[in-house]
Amino acid sequence: MRLILVKKVTAYLVRHGQTYMNLYNKVQGWIDSPLTEKGIRDAKNAGERLKGVNFNAAFSSDSGRAIDTARLILRANPHNMNIVSYQYPELREQFHGYFEGNDLNQMWQFVGAQVQKTSEKEVLKDFGLERARDLIHRADLYNNAENNAMFWERLNFGFDKIRQNTEDGQQILIVSHGMTIRSIVDRYAPDLDTGVPIANGAITKLIITDDDIKVEWANKLGEIK
Repeated sequence: MRLILVKKVTAYLVRHGQTYMNLYNKVQGWIDSPLTEKGIRDAKNAGERLKGVNFNAAFSSDSGRAIDTARLILRANPHNMNIVSYQYPELREQFHGYFEGNDLNQMWQFVGAQVQKTSEKEVLKDFGLERARDLIHRADLYNNAENNAMFWERLNFGFDKIRQNTEDGQQILIVSHGMTIRSIVDRYAPDLDTGVPIANGAITKLIITDDDIKVEWANKLGEIK
């Protein structure tokens, strides 16, 4: 009998630190804004909690807020000189099209009007993350916002690129975005998606194999193991 070996990579997936658009409650997907002072602390705190992990590589989206967060995390790591960093557009937040930069509550009122809902909480409770993404796409006046299929095609390609640049047994850092991380948790470990947004600087632990992703735990701000 032929033994088939499955590659396993341990990933610590971090949401970037708070940005000014987070602070002002603005829609922030592909557009970007700098880390606030709190956001810098978010990243440094994540770095302190992860400094004992001997990372082989680091991956982030190509958004400045994710790149800056990754750099601050790695600065705390004693092995940082040997860690190769990659920035992939495939790891970006979902694209909201016309709504980028708008007030977040106003966007959800506009999107929710399609289904007689008035808030993000109501839309996500009744329709879930993936159908909500399709609702945002349908509500976009310019038809640019990603629908759910487009989002996952992009993100899956990003995970394939991570697989191509890692080896069995390695430990890696990934810095991405709140709704992207929550979508990963919702798809691969729905019991762990409690409806609470992913916090800035929070850590989620993944096991990435050749054809699957396992979420061990999610959205931690305290000590990790």
